[in-house]
Amino acid sequence: MIESLSPGSQHERRDREVKLKLYSVRGVREYWIVDWRTTKLEVYLRQNAKLTLVETLFPGDILRSHLLPGFELQLQIVFL
Repeated sequence: MIESLSPGSQHERRDREVKLKLYSVRGVREYWIVDWRTTKLEVYLRQNAKLTLVETLFPGDILRSHLLPGFELQLQIVFL
């Protein structure tokens, strides 16, 4: 699941808390949150039956999926 944060603090809270909890309950195994304002991407993985933040990436980093073997994305492309 990939989420790009919506503008506004109310929407950001929904994306970071409500949707994260919903996706966790529904069994999503990998969740990426793209924050276009701070140019970072947070990677959440299912651990101990819930989604847990495992890494934060920035432009210049390479995003590698834990579920898609061989998938790599130069993160700066996301923030162009």
